[in-house]
Amino acid sequence: MEDKTTIQNRLLKNFKKLKKWINQNNIEAYRLYDKDIPQYPYIIDIYKDSAIVWEKGKKLEPTEENQSKVEQHRSDIIQAIQQSMGIERSNIYLKVRQVQKGKNQYETITSQDQTMVVTENGCKYKVNLTDYLDSGLFLDHRPMRETFREISRNKSVLNLFCYTGSFSIASALGKGQVTSVDMSKTYLNWAKDNFRLNNLTIGSHRFFHSDTFEFLKSDDETYDLIFCDPPSFSNSKRMEGSFDVQRDHTGLVRLCMARLNKGGELYFSNNFRKFKIDEELLREFEIKDISLKTIPRDFTDLKIHHCFKITAKN
Repeated sequence: MEDKTTIQNRLLKNFKKLKKWINQNNIEAYRLYDKDIPQYPYIIDIYKDSAIVWEKGKKLEPTEENQSKVEQHRSDIIQAIQQSMGIERSNIYLKVRQVQKGKNQYETITSQDQTMVVTENGCKYKVNLTDYLDSGLFLDHRPMRETFREISRNKSVLNLFCYTGSFSIASALGKGQVTSVDMSKTYLNWAKDNFRLNNLTIGSHRFFHSDTFEFLKSDDETYDLIFCDPPSFSNSKRMEGSFDVQRDHTGLVRLCMARLNKGGELYFSNNFRKFKIDEELLREFEIKDISLKTIPRDFTDLKIHHCFKITAKN
């Protein structure tokens, strides 16, 4: 059995490395640990005085020995968070990563409603640490949200697959005119809650409960900036058929580009680790891979997402 002080020391080391940066930038939600030690295949995200622990190891055979090992490692990681970060056990939430498909994509996994507000770059976001697979804020997109706040001034912005509207908030606080589109009423209402949190007038912006493809085909507006961050795969009951980002991104990018004003920019992102941009798109548009520049300091996984800046050819 591994010495549990190993994982505690690693958390202390990681926090020491990030502490000055966290304080200087007033960051309240960040990644502390990402499978650094093979024996402890977990991800730890800190939200103020709380932590989400993602269990990411390979599924083991359900033997008594393996189960005992898993339980011991869970205990070690929780104790390490308590002792290194001073977080109470009741504020540590253990989750197991799994792919959600179909009608389960937007369903709750519990009903504890453990919500809080975290601040990032002057923006306030409501997060839920218990009820959904994700918290409502993708921490790896922090640099891109900051970019959108900086470049949105006096521009029309379209946020597709907007989720809880974090990019919409950043853009609106940056004085942009924002349109937010998502297939889930739950997340779209959550986005509106985030607008209220930031004292933004909901009536001054647009919200559409719609499939992204249907919206792009029917919408008559054009935009200066588009952020498109589709799931790797979806077969939601609101869709006809399914969506696979590798298979279907060519058509999606073309639809987005058709909605851009002259000189407009599309930022296309996804987290499919093996993603490759279509060669046809490379011939049609100016495409710059900006992935490495968009990964934040607290993330060591350089494949956490792909991000491309796409513009029309001159």
